[in-house]
Amino acid sequence: MESREHHYVVRPQQPVREQLEDGGMARIGMPNDRNFYFRGLNEWPQRPRIRGMTEVRGPFSSLMAPSNLQDVLETMGQFMDGLRFSGGSFSLMPHDIVRQLTRLAHNHDVYVSSGGWADHVLAQGPSVFRQYVQECKDLGFDAIEVNTDLICLQEEDLLRLIRTIKSAGLKARPELGIKSGEDGIIHHSNYLGGFDARDPESEGVNWVIRRAERFLEAGADAVLIDSDGITENVGNWRTDVIARVIERLGLEKIMFEAADPRVFEWFIQNYGSKVNLFVDHSHLLQLEGLRSGIRGGRSVWGHFLL
Repeated sequence: MESREHHYVVRPQQPVREQLEDGGMARIGMPNDRNFYFRGLNEWPQRPRIRGMTEVRGPFSSLMAPSNLQDVLETMGQFMDGLRFSGGSFSLMPHDIVRQLTRLAHNHDVYVSSGGWADHVLAQGPSVFRQYVQECKDLGFDAIEVNTDLICLQEEDLLRLIRTIKSAGLKARPELGIKSGEDGIIHHSNYLGGFDARDPESEGVNWVIRRAERFLEAGADAVLIDSDGITENVGNWRTDVIARVIERLGLEKIMFEAADPRVFEWFIQNYGSKVNLFVDHSHLLQLEGLRSGIRGGRSVWGHFLL
């Protein structure tokens, strides 16, 4: 893949400032209490954003109590767009605690996503899925994720799931992924056979893109791209796949999983700060440092621009 890093050069602008009632100065579009406003940090739009979004992992492999979430939101909440539960973790928690978590997020203008669990629910039938959608809404969730890699349904049935979620007044967020073996052949749970993943023009990549386009046409608010098989559990990162997805679908409706700091650093280096990323909450400060232009490794320092 041809390097694009020459497209991103840091040119910090002098902050646009306005007079506050107390006589101080603040940068327009940023929190008034942000430190070192004179530094000329990269400007960042107010939420709701459609580019440069950061979704963080909530309760999954480790506990996130309301007090933990409160700490994260009070310190870095202005840089969070979404909070994503995972693996049905909310089903193990008391109802009041889940409601407390969703209210905390909403108080800081952060949406809440169910994360992947729809595959488990669908195994019990369509009526149970409708109950799941309604309970998610009652608990304060804003979006329901559907991991289409784990659900063996026809495309029309998957589109019907998206419409069911939308009809309940929630956002639909299907997840797509590309799984490839050591031989370079992609194997997909919803695709019969395999195709050569080493060819960026292969049927496999085009098939994933076409399915994402159908999901968006059906009303999906965004499509998540799983890191497995692209930057995770793969010998060499499939940057060619990322390039094809962005070329066809753009940045606004796509969110990439970036569980490893090296991965989101690569995204910032190659596609700038406006790429939408899903990261662990423990990496939020590191990612937003890159977006703001205050820090970065040798590979990105001086190579990115909003």
